[in-house]
Amino acid sequence: MLRELVSIRTVHPDGDNTAAARAIARHLVAAGFDPADVRVLEPAPRKGNLVARLRGSGAAKPLLLLAHIDVVEAKKEDWSDGLDPWTLTERDGWLYGRGVLDDKGSAAAFASILVALRREGFRPARDIVLALTADEEGGTHNGVKWLLEEHRALVDSELALSEGGHATLREGRPGFLGVQVSEKLPVTFDLEATNKGGHSSLPVPDNAIYDLAAALDRLSRLELPARLGAGPRGYAARLLPSRSGAAADALRAVLDGTASGPQLKVLSEDASFNAQLRTTCVATMLEGGHAANALPQRARATVNCRLLPGEDAAFVQRELEKAAGPRVKVTARAKGNPSPETSAESHAMKIIEREALATWPGISVSTVMSAGATDGSRLRNAGIPVYGLLPMFMAASDWQRMHGRDERIPAKAFEEALGYLHRVVRALAGP
Repeated sequence: MLRELVSIRTVHPDGDNTAAARAIARHLVAAGFDPADVRVLEPAPRKGNLVARLRGSGAAKPLLLLAHIDVVEAKKEDWSDGLDPWTLTERDGWLYGRGVLDDKGSAAAFASILVALRREGFRPARDIVLALTADEEGGTHNGVKWLLEEHRALVDSELALSEGGHATLREGRPGFLGVQVSEKLPVTFDLEATNKGGHSSLPVPDNAIYDLAAALDRLSRLELPARLGAGPRGYAARLLPSRSGAAADALRAVLDGTASGPQLKVLSEDASFNAQLRTTCVATMLEGGHAANALPQRARATVNCRLLPGEDAAFVQRELEKAAGPRVKVTARAKGNPSPETSAESHAMKIIEREALATWPGISVSTVMSAGATDGSRLRNAGIPVYGLLPMFMAASDWQRMHGRDERIPAKAFEEALGYLHRVVRALAGP
């Protein structure tokens, strides 16, 4: 199933998510699922979503397994020799292909678990619903949003498993499993400087591009307040076993909630830790001027911010306005809704941790906040608690291949993740 999913180009706007949804539907029907329980729902051409159901006794509300099957663009010429992003390639114990990590690997795993449970004759206490959706990576027809609005009954659940977590190695062995229970909220701002312009032969200090450049220079030094919530605590728990001295002291202070300014400054030098500590804003796009021989009448920059859970967007805008200065206008684009944190003390979390320790004895398991955005926020806002699990243990450098060149996962880790997720799903669904 993973090989077939990777081969289907599902990028926005011209990829075919419907073809990928139908491919998995065929596997489920061939495994004996009632076609009435395997539905491909298409809000627009090529934007199809799969919703399938393994029926239980109905003693409890369903468990939802969510994965998106759209991916970001990839070009063969950008990848290493012998690798094609649209062909699953096994090399030296690694599986290469666009989406193996984000998020077709999860989609294939969840679908295969559903098939295996049916073949085992497993009759759970609750239905298990599989939703493979479109446009999580951006696009015009987000599948989770559409299913919640138009087909809520099909995906309504007591809890859900999805992407968003991560698993890292420690001295070459499985060391840390992060379970995503919250995520940052993306908010984009436009910074714009305007001017009457004029002929380039008569330059003056009053220049829209200079005004914007000065504003961006100040923005590059803007540091929003650190907040010691669940995200940095989980990240500190992950790093502490591999640190010593002052770094270890700073991490322990984060866990205790007593970290000082100098300690936070040291930890903030790590971009990943900094993203857990505070709301971040960064310039991502730039344009200005209208002719080579004219003084610019307009210069504009796009600034993408990632807000911590509970952060006030109005506060962030005010801080951007202070940094930009009076000559540059700051405007917020439309944003999503912040989502509540999933409980870290639930029975579901205890099962997730119990099965992880049984599979990989000695690892650390902790809840984490995702610095990026997932569709989990849409489910949380709909009242469905979500636990983000991607239990494939890799080095941090391999996690950084997500959305990038030569995306890959270890074949052995993928096999172990399948077994682990199978046991978690079975336990969460109930006997």
